[in-house]
Parts: sequence; structure tokens; C-alpha cells
Amino acid sequence: MTTARRTSIWHLLWQAICYARRLYWADTVLWLFISALPALPGLVIREFFNRLTDRSDLMLSSWGWIALFLTIGVARIVAIMTGRITKTQHRFTTSALVQRNLLAKVFDRPGAEALTASRISDRALSPGEVISFFREDVAQIEDNVVGTNEIFGEGVFALGSLALLASVNAKITLFVFLPLALMAAILHRATARIESYRRASRQATQQVTGTIGEMFAAVQAIQVAGAERSVLNRFRHLCDRRCQAMVQDRLLTVILDSSFENLASLGTGAVLFFAASSMRSPAGGLSVGDFALFVYYLSYVTYFFGFLGGFLALSKQSEVSFERMEGLVDEEALVLVEHHPLYLPTLSGRKPPLPQVQPVAAAEGRLQELLAIDLTYRYPNSDRGITEISLQLQPGSFTVITGAIGSGKTTLLRVLLGLLPLSAGEIYWNGQKVANPAQFFVPPRCAYTPQVPQLFSTTLRENILLGLPASDAQLQQAIALAAFDRDLAAMPDGLDTRIGSRGMRLSGGQIQRVAAARMLVRQPQLLVFDDLSSALDVETEQLLWSKLFNLNSSETWMPTFLVVSHRPAVWQRADRIILLDNGRVKLEGTCDDLPLA
Repeated sequence: MTTARRTSIWHLLWQAICYARRLYWADTVLWLFISALPALPGLVIREFFNRLTDRSDLMLSSWGWIALFLTIGVARIVAIMTGRITKTQHRFTTSALVQRNLLAKVFDRPGAEALTASRISDRALSPGEVISFFREDVAQIEDNVVGTNEIFGEGVFALGSLALLASVNAKITLFVFLPLALMAAILHRATARIESYRRASRQATQQVTGTIGEMFAAVQAIQVAGAERSVLNRFRHLCDRRCQAMVQDRLLTVILDSSFENLASLGTGAVLFFAASSMRSPAGGLSVGDFALFVYYLSYVTYFFGFLGGFLALSKQSEVSFERMEGLVDEEALVLVEHHPLYLPTLSGRKPPLPQVQPVAAAEGRLQELLAIDLTYRYPNSDRGITEISLQLQPGSFTVITGAIGSGKTTLLRVLLGLLPLSAGEIYWNGQKVANPAQFFVPPRCAYTPQVPQLFSTTLRENILLGLPASDAQLQQAIALAAFDRDLAAMPDGLDTRIGSRGMRLSGGQIQRVAAARMLVRQPQLLVFDDLSSALDVETEQLLWSKLFNLNSSETWMPTFLVVSHRPAVWQRADRIILLDNGRVKLEGTCDDLPLA
């Protein structure tokens, strides 16, 4: 049994409703008016027909009846227009809350760990597939939440209508409940299929969006391989599967809606049959006005029953969406409807001020010692990873990690920095245990540049600073330390140069040095490089490392280095070299101590 089933769908919806309680109840009151105002014409119609048969005490002129109908119509139009405003605001608030919580939980996961939907499959999800959770599944929850006040308003009106019909003729009114029992039986039988079809359609959509993202990201690879036809055939196959799944899902929904409506219509016919028979009764049966009242109100009552059936089916589909999102964040569904500030504009147009982002406080004093003991991690469903690796970094030291491809160098850095979760082991900073490495090893304590740095489709300045309030002097100093100043001088727009998605206008070496400038401008105590110079030519590499080595002689900032490198020139400057083999430390020492080829 999944967590989504242990946590009632109604409890989850109630939690979402309670987030914007005032807005929700304002919307509910408006929809009560929208649903209840049609009740007045029914009473007017009864009095009109009773007047024709001289059984009414209410005397109005023809213009009086027209004015009454127009007043009711105008009032309902105003209520609907106002309700649309509150409904739209409530929709955005609900979807924004779920998306905010979903995104927060995704960010809470280790940064280098592949995103998976554990309740769906164990394979890694592409960015395009993840987007489907934020779009289709969140929209499903939004529809369900905002539909509750509509079903409430229609329900109140339906109960009032039933009470009114029962006061006219209770026996005939009992037949109204026959369609409701049949609807409940149909919904019970169709529950498993509703969930199965909705799950299949969501997964098919997820695969299509994921493939689209991968195709756009790999356009060059597809063209170079001449694989356009095979890629398009694969995409067409996925689209056909999605079409089939969506048609099945939509067809079942339409069949259920049609069944509910037709059952309600059959119930209406049965009630009207008995009501017409009662009119012929010589012992004081229904009047013409009472019969008109039955005809008018039955349509609203039976409409509610059909609407209720569709709403219950929608709730079953929402269970699937909660289940899918649970799998993505690997937590209970309640975290998706937790209450957090959203800072959205209010109905009056006022925008609440955004919170001030507080920089991470530096550790007390300078780095005295970084100690990692028996770090262990294994990739899921694999024997790859690292096993019981320990290391000790002294302030201002230069430590190099090296080894063959696949020996665990990058994995070690990621585990140390919290980008992958520890299976075992402990980390200490100045003798204090680090409980959460992912939140601890950030500037100004630590900065990290991976093998393949990520840049954004914006200017060089914004890519380097990422919101850091650094001065121009600090920025230029970091650029010079990263050996990027000559490249920058050749760019007409300088730091305002827009580099395109993922740095597409830069070479691989330039991307690495921009990422290095990003970490250097923050002047952290620990600098972690993962094969920084892999894409650099010999001259640029020597210039970059010479600038970084000179930092150790600085009086204002003397960082500690932990780097992955295969370069002999880097090994010779290292205070300690750690040689990894198959996820374990094979040798450890200086360049003169180790037999490095």
C-alpha cells in the first residue's frame, strides 16, 4: 500500500484548502450565491403557474415578473464575475504552494544524486520528465482543490432543493436518490481502472516531455551521427503510446461523466412520471405550480449528482498525482501541502516584500583541520562507489586526488561535500562534526567546481556573481586569478556578454575558468576543483595553476586546496597525493614517495 493511500486524499485536500483560508471561504460564499440564486426563479415560476390557476396569493403585474427575473439574472452575473476573480487567485495560490513544496524537496535531495520517481521506476529522470510533475500533476491537484467549493455550493443548493421538493411530496422525492446509489456502485467498480489509466497517461506524457528535452539538448550529436530518422521514429512511437494512453484515460472519464448524467436524467424521468400521475389524483394531488417546481428543481438536483460523480472520479485521479509526486521527493504526500510563504500579489495588487537572503556565516575562526573518516557510498543497484576512505586536510595545504577512470575520484568529492549521501563515515571541521555536509560546505567555507560546470543563459557578470554583492575590484581580481582576463578583454561587451544556454558561446576551457572565477570571487576557505584544467591548453593551464599556487603566499586569503588532477605539474606541487583504485585508497604520500607514471 502506497503512502498516498495511507494519507487520505481528503486530508491532503483539506491541508491545501487551509493554506489560503480567507480566499477559499470568500470564493465559497460567492459560489454559494452563484448556486443559490437560481433557486429564486423556481419559486417565482411556481407562483406564476399557481396564479394562472388562481391558487396564488402573490399578485404582480407582467412588468413586475420581468423586473424580478432581470434582478435575479443581473445578481448572478455579478456573483459569477466576482467569483471568477477569487477562483483564479485561489487556483494560482494552490498550484504555487504545491510547486513550491515540490521544488523545495527536489532541492533538498543530494545535488549529484539522479532524480528518480521511486514509486514509478528506479531509472533516472530527465529534466523534461520532471517538468511533467510540476505541470500535469500539480494542475490535477489544483483542479481538485478549487472544485471543492463548487461541489459545496452545488451541494448546499441541492440539499435545499431536496428539502423544498420533500415539503411538496416526500414520497416522490425519494426516487431522486436512486441514481445516487447507482453512481456509487459504478464508481466503486471503476476505481482501479480510473487510477490505472491515469497513471499510464501521466507516465506516457512524462516520457514524451523527457524525450523532447533530450532531443533539443543533443541536436548536434543527432546531426553528427545522422540519426535524425531513427530519433524521430522513436519520438513518433512515444507519441503514439501517449495518444493511446490519453485516449483511454479520456474515454473512461467521458463514459463515467455520461453515465452519471444519464442516470440522473433517468431519475428525473421517473420522478416526473410519478409527479404527473399525482396531478391526476382527485385527492388533492400536485398543483400545476408544484409540478413546475418539480421540473425546475429536479434538473439542479440531478446535475449535482452528476457533478458529484465526476468530482469523486477526479479525486481518484488526484491520488495518482500525489502518489507520483511522493515518488519524486521520496517523502509522504503531506510535505507537498505544507504551509509556507509564497510572496504572491494579493487581490488588491499589493506585492508582499521578499525575504532578505542571509549569507551563510563563516565557520568560527579559520580552517584548522578538515577530517573525513571512513567515507563510504554505493550507487543504487551497483557495486560502484567508494569504501572507507579517510583524509585529513591542514590549513593552506594542497591535496591532490588521482587514479584511473572510474576509481571514485569524483564520487569522493561529492560525498565529502554532501552532493551524494553518506552510507557510512563521519566528517569533522575544526573538531566539530558536520551533520549536514550539503548545507555546511558552501561559501564562504567551501566552493566547488565540477568536471562539467553549469552556466546560465545570461551575462558573464551574472554567471560569476549569482547574486553576490561583490565590488568590481573583487570581480576583476577573481577573473584574473582564473586566467580569464585576456579572454574577457577580447569580448566587445565584456562582462555584459550574454553566453547563451549552458555557455554555448564559450569554449570548454573558458567555461571552466568562468566557473573557477565564480568560486574564487567568494574567497572560501576550502577550494575544491574536479579536474579543472582538463579542457585547457598547456600555456593557459600553467598560467592558471601558477596564479592559484601563489594564493598560498597571500596574507589576506590563504585557502586550502582539494583537487582532482592527472597533471604531473600539479602532482609536483602537492603536499599530499591520494591514489584511488576501485573506490579505495591504494597509495598515499608525496610525488616523490609514489610511483606515479
